Amino acid sequence: MTTRPKPGTAEWDEYLAEGNAKQARKRVAADVLFRDESGRVLLVKPTYKEAWDLPGGMAETNEPPQAAAHRELREELGLTVRLRGLLCVDWVAPHGPWDDQLAFIFDGGTLTPDVSASLHPQDHELSACEFFAPEKALSLLPPRTRRRAAQALRALDEQQPRYLENGQSGH
Repeated sequence: MTTRPKPGTAEWDEYLAEGNAKQARKRVAADVLFRDESGRVLLVKPTYKEAWDLPGGMAETNEPPQAAAHRELREELGLTVRLRGLLCVDWVAPHGPWDDQLAFIFDGGTLTPDVSASLHPQDHELSACEFFAPEKALSLLPPRTRRRAAQALRALDEQQPRYLENGQSGH
């Protein structure tokens, strides 16, 4: 029987590092749901995808989801805002070449008319950004994102964050 190393030693750190190396690594997406004063939803058109998407993107290594959302908003839309909380977190099963992922949607609130009118892509990753009525916005999103965004809109209406698995309420 192997004895566990003593905490605070170099052997303990090696023991923990071995355990850490065996644990799952998750990809993390951090998107933001913005509305204008008419209740329309902001979507962005990435240059590297066919469909529209919510503003936001993938977290970098060891980057907190909320920080990733802030960074992506600054880089892609030149937008600095205070996020109003979490609307949903969605565990997304492995698909295609991708491992599983945790996808967060934060509440960006209602943008003022001046901010809404001044939004435009700030880098090469976006070709457009536009507000759409909620049902139209959902119809423009790919199925996986559509399910998650619909749940985020419900969470917003009900003032209750949601835990999801593949865009469905978790069990």
